[in-house]
Amino acid sequence: MTDHALLSALERIADSLERMSPPPPSADILHRHDAFLWQAALGVLTPVEKVSGVPLSLLQGVKRQMDQVMTNTRHFAEGFSANNVMLWGARGMGKSSLVKASVAAVNEEQRAKGGGTLALIEIQRDELSSLPKLLAVLRTTKRRCILFCDDLSFESQDADYKSLKSVLDGGIGGRPENVLIYATSNRRHLMPRDMIENETGSAINPSEAIEEKVSLSDRFGLWIGLYGATQDDYLAIVEAYAAYYKLPVPRDELRRKALQWAMARGSRSGRVASQFISDLSAELGVTPEQDA
Repeated sequence: MTDHALLSALERIADSLERMSPPPPSADILHRHDAFLWQAALGVLTPVEKVSGVPLSLLQGVKRQMDQVMTNTRHFAEGFSANNVMLWGARGMGKSSLVKASVAAVNEEQRAKGGGTLALIEIQRDELSSLPKLLAVLRTTKRRCILFCDDLSFESQDADYKSLKSVLDGGIGGRPENVLIYATSNRRHLMPRDMIENETGSAINPSEAIEEKVSLSDRFGLWIGLYGATQDDYLAIVEAYAAYYKLPVPRDELRRKALQWAMARGSRSGRVASQFISDLSAELGVTPEQDA
């Protein structure tokens, strides 16, 4: 093969590879939707047409926490400074629901007065190492974005926390002004106790060795705990769901069945209440999505 033919063949191969490769990520899509999933492997933002969640009115027993998240989110949407948020605590108490419902409620307020809305972008915990790539995309837009990481925690030998830490620290290459991070976790310090103990036992200076990981939680400006539901809170959640879905059941019967359901599962939470309402709706022959 002559040099000219070889060069021509290489150019054709290069052209083919360029056509096969995905286009560089763009922030243009952020102005056409309100919610996205970050696909780290492809480097793209995938729109979510309908966000799975519930309205704020169904989140009972968490008014103080709700007020904090709503105020922070509203400030951010209005162009003021705001804090990164960590919601931690009992399973099933509505941590992720509170994030999604708050963003939706603030966007509704903003649209009513002609203000700018927020984009909610979910990033998976095991894709945190791609944060620099995502932030590079978000720096090219003026739209304010909330990065949402649900069920955040770290295990032994897990270095992804460093990517998150560098963003929270706000260094030269850290978080841009139009981005906040909202995360939820069942763990107060984002790591299991045995991991902390292992770090302590093997380090030359134990306190310094674990400080970097344990203090990750402290880098969230708002650190909000949601605790297990009392019986009154649980029943309030059940009654709110029943009213929202217009379930035809007397109040006393509703409360009695709800308590029996919780007792059988050994816990009371918003998730348990939602599961009870799903079962009761089927029993009553009601489709909640159609009657809401």
